[in-house]
Amino acid sequence: MDMEFHDVDDNHVGVDVNSLHSVNWTTAGYWHDDGSGGRRFDNISLTGGSDAPVQVWIEYDGDSARLEVTVSHYVLGWSFRLGGGRAPDLDLSKLPRPPSPPGPSKKRMSLLLLLILLLLAVLLLLLVSAAIATLVVRRQRWRRQRQEFSEEEEGWEMIDYSPHRISYKDLHDATNGFRDVIGVGGFGRVYHGVLPRSGVEVAVKKVSHRLRHRNLVQLLGYCRRRDELVLVYDYMPNGSLDQHLFGRTAPGLSWEQRAKIVRGVAAGLLYLHEGWEQVVVHRDIKAGNVLLDADMNGKLSDFGFARLYDHGGDPHATHVVGTLGYIAPEMSKTGMATTSSDVFAFGAFLLEVACGRRPVVFTVDADGDSPSPAGIVELVLQRWKAGKITEARDPRIGECDEDDLELVLKLGLLCSHPDPERRPGMRQVVQMLEHAVPPPEMSPEVISESMKQFEHHEAFDEFVGMSFPSTSEVTTATTQQFSNGSRPRSDLHSS
Repeated sequence: MDMEFHDVDDNHVGVDVNSLHSVNWTTAGYWHDDGSGGRRFDNISLTGGSDAPVQVWIEYDGDSARLEVTVSHYVLGWSFRLGGGRAPDLDLSKLPRPPSPPGPSKKRMSLLLLLILLLLAVLLLLLVSAAIATLVVRRQRWRRQRQEFSEEEEGWEMIDYSPHRISYKDLHDATNGFRDVIGVGGFGRVYHGVLPRSGVEVAVKKVSHRLRHRNLVQLLGYCRRRDELVLVYDYMPNGSLDQHLFGRTAPGLSWEQRAKIVRGVAAGLLYLHEGWEQVVVHRDIKAGNVLLDADMNGKLSDFGFARLYDHGGDPHATHVVGTLGYIAPEMSKTGMATTSSDVFAFGAFLLEVACGRRPVVFTVDADGDSPSPAGIVELVLQRWKAGKITEARDPRIGECDEDDLELVLKLGLLCSHPDPERRPGMRQVVQMLEHAVPPPEMSPEVISESMKQFEHHEAFDEFVGMSFPSTSEVTTATTQQFSNGSRPRSDLHSS
């Protein structure tokens, strides 16, 4: 469109005769059938910026003075004929190539280059920021790991126990980050692990409090971190004894296995009472606290530990601690655990193993009243009075050494005697179990009569009406020998 020559628009075809002023013009377009028998004119754009070539046909009829121009993009050649007839065809092979599309302007190139440089700068900045952030995070993680795995070590440990010390990180890796829980003791959880250096399978216990007494267990190693003490001891692949006695899917133990277990536990308890430089009273001897190794040897667990209580707590929860059915009746009056109270619990344990029953089973009365306890001692006494004491056995035992079974049942009753003066010591118990000494003469009537007398005793009445927590506690007793040869005195204290 050129305003000087009065062009109508920028998309037209005009006829100029001896001048740049068009004598006639029309908007660029084409005619075609409209599909209804008529014709329709559609505009085309000569300035649309298309890269396709433009073809132009110019036809003139002199008789009618009619000029027809048909256009497309880029005029590369033309055919013209004056007068009538058809204009000659063009040889397309001789036509020049259409021009290449116009390239971007320098301004556009500059903007594009600037945009590319800007994007590269932003990308570089992001990469540098990510690298710095990664370094900061790794440094913080390294500091946290150092703090997490930092350990305390005192002079006496370096001298006496350095060969047994295991790093906290090794224990962390061995136990899958302290995730493989296999049990919960009185002072923390127990984890299964495999030491990374030796491949030894171990049990790892985290102790949440620092304890001030010696530990009887032969430790494989330990670790101290902040206020935690982590102990490593042998892994017991067969779990606890009560799982085998009362588990629904566990196979029944033979009498040979049970006899081996009770004799092993008796030997361990004797060592606690007499074989250490201090007397250790376990307080919670029961099948649940007896662990079995790969050869089904019974071992007492959680001995040498004590639960800590705040000052001013419940006196019953502080002094009378244990599991109902294993607590000696005199503890309700004295509140003190002794070796004799351990013997009482061991007697309940003997009956538990032989009969496959817990010491106390609560049953609901026929009238629907509150449950009443049915004791295993009464059950064995009834069988003994009928002259069939071995019928109190666990029916899963089957054929066994009847004399040995009878010995364990009678010894369980003797150790469960309500009068602590009538109970044997653990040395006597071990000797009787090993058939080194004969058991004392006793009858079910005498034991039954003694129990009836204690049932009406003030202390026993108080004991029966009390409720006790099912926890495992330990008391250590320092034994002092008098110069006059009198009986040792036990100064009991909770640890």
